[in-house]
Amino acid sequence: MTIRTRFAPSPTGYLHIGGARTALFSWAYARRLGGKFILRIEDTDLERSSEASVQEILEGMNWLNLDYDEGPFYQMQRMDRYKEVLAQLLASGHAYYCYTTPEELEAMREEMRSRGEKPRYDGRWRPEPGKVLPEIPQEIKPVIRFKNPLNGVAAWDDMVKGRIVFENSELDDLIIARPDGTPTYNFCVVVDDLDMNITHVIRGDDHVNNTPRQINILKALGGSLPQYAHVPMILGSDGERLSKRHGAVSVMQYEEDGYLPEALVNYLSRLGWSHGDEEIFSTEQFVEWFDLEHISKSAAQFNPEKLRWLNQHYIKLADNARLAELTGKHLLSRGVQFKNTPKLEDVVALYKGRVATLIELADEAEVFYIDVYPEQPLIDEHLTPEVMPALRELFERLKDVEWEAPHLALLIKELLAAHQLKMPKIAMPLRVMLVGQTQTPSVDSVIALFDRETVLVRMNRYL
Repeated sequence: MTIRTRFAPSPTGYLHIGGARTALFSWAYARRLGGKFILRIEDTDLERSSEASVQEILEGMNWLNLDYDEGPFYQMQRMDRYKEVLAQLLASGHAYYCYTTPEELEAMREEMRSRGEKPRYDGRWRPEPGKVLPEIPQEIKPVIRFKNPLNGVAAWDDMVKGRIVFENSELDDLIIARPDGTPTYNFCVVVDDLDMNITHVIRGDDHVNNTPRQINILKALGGSLPQYAHVPMILGSDGERLSKRHGAVSVMQYEEDGYLPEALVNYLSRLGWSHGDEEIFSTEQFVEWFDLEHISKSAAQFNPEKLRWLNQHYIKLADNARLAELTGKHLLSRGVQFKNTPKLEDVVALYKGRVATLIELADEAEVFYIDVYPEQPLIDEHLTPEVMPALRELFERLKDVEWEAPHLALLIKELLAAHQLKMPKIAMPLRVMLVGQTQTPSVDSVIALFDRETVLVRMNRYL
């Protein structure tokens, strides 16, 4: 058997963290077992679905490098197939027309609530042997309901949660087509999974209550059940349902915020799954290790600080040319044009061990390409009368020194000895004059990144 998994988002918003993790787990399971990963866009909610959301989903998956083998398939392009299956269920007696109005349905449920019963459809239009149905009202467009079994159970061995059993008597007859004929979610999912030969359905555990209904429809169509794996939800660090305030933003927002895709993939892979105590591993290693048995049964908690820590790790490891390209995009978005001197690749090489995001890396790099004017209190604090003679001498000697970090370091050392100063007394004011801040890598390395003329111009403003 060829393993076939799917990711089936609704394009009613962006690809969020929970959806991305579901896609990642489904993708990794197929990749590990040599199977196929299918992308399906469930766009039957015409009011809320949008092309912009479709593009956000596709961009997010592309950025995370979650490549799919088939698709994307769009449900709205499969309407003829759904209507064919609806007709099949009606003909076989597994579905029927229901003319109950929304008002009648609400009154029915209210009456059940008043009796302390679970509110549900009472089956008044359900055909049964010997039952006389109401007269068909001509002005009402009917829905189509699935004729759910009255007895027995809908059960499955969930690959995450274990054995799950629902009594069929607890399930009412589900609407599978609306009055205008458009099919509903639970019906479309079954037809799609059947037609696409899906063997494993890996999805969030908010779908557990849909599963018995889908199983019964699938059985009515003569299909075999896929393996189900319902993954626990992701909570915020406070234990509440994940929301925007916890960081549950669009996956593409993480790109805008300066995260690397491999850092987010690594982080998502550990949200509810583990391989021993391993915290940092490549996507290739994750695929090799991934299984459904080690998915946690309890909810995972989203920790933005841990994601930031992972991103810092991956930035340190990243190729300098790639970092320069990514950082350059952030600089250009700010309107900062970076020249040939210093090479952006050299700047990111010097600073990448000091930052946690590409935004921070762009902040550090920016000062090399724009005019920097430090705040007056910073100037007053560090450019004191005590150090000005040494700085003026350094200014003159920088005109002739060989422009490499070791020679610059030696020159600064000589000046410190000659003027009987400690390194911070020279390094701090130099940093303030050149980049407008007091924290940088070694000052000789920073000076060496600039061209000589820029250093002299920036120093001369204060001398």
